[in-house]
Order: sequence, then C-alpha cells, then structure tokens
Amino acid sequence: MKITNSSTILFRNTMRITDGHLDGFRHAIARAVTFTREQGPQLMVEVFIDEERMLAHSFQLYRDSDAIRAHWRLSDPYIREVMEHCTVQHFEIFGEPDHDIVAALKTPDGESLSFVISPRLAGFNRLEAPDRG
Repeated sequence: MKITNSSTILFRNTMRITDGHLDGFRHAIARAVTFTREQGPQLMVEVFIDEERMLAHSFQLYRDSDAIRAHWRLSDPYIREVMEHCTVQHFEIFGEPDHDIVAALKTPDGESLSFVISPRLAGFNRLEAPDRG
C-alpha cells in the first residue's frame, strides 16, 4: 500500500573536515550554497558544522531524480572544491531515487561511495504547488 505520492528525495551527507582545512571548507561551502541558492534546483539546502569533532552535515531536498541530475550538471565545480577540504564519512538517501542516480553515486575520484537508502513509508509535505487544474 502506497501512502504517499511524493517524489521528494532528501540527501544527508556527513563530511569529515580535513585537519587544517576548516577555513577552506567554510569558504567552499559558502560558495557552493550561494551558487545553489541562485542557480540550483534544490528545494532546501542546510549545512551544519561541529567544529569540535570536525564534522559537517549537509541536508539537501530535491523535488525528484531529475532535480538531482540537474544539480550534478550545474554544481560539479563547487562539489569538487568542497571535497578538497573533506571526505564523506556517511551518506544517506531518504526517498526513492531513479536507478541511474544510485548507480552514479561515486566519490570525486570515481570510487564507489558507501551509502544507505531508506524508502519512504508515509508522510506529506507542503512543498508541492497547489493543483491549478
């Protein structure tokens, strides 16, 4: 039984900031978020930092898999700049991305990325445009 028809997909990325790279990481994240706010397809982007443990947590909400593809096409240089200052410690996907999205998940140097996918069970959101029909 399908309880929700939402196609939204939430990424949660936990990054370990490389020692000595905190300022560079902050600068790269600020540039990436500014670009995404102005040009990206994400519905929401939030980045949180735990300086004591040198961890950062990024949450990105997408309308669907097409939005993820658009983000990757537009943001590759910004993603690469961020990744110069950190490594992915844990990556989670909430929702049901297309198979090609899952297959394309790699580190910037092309290695397989370890991740977990949690399909939607139930829920709702208020992000959809009202039906105009």
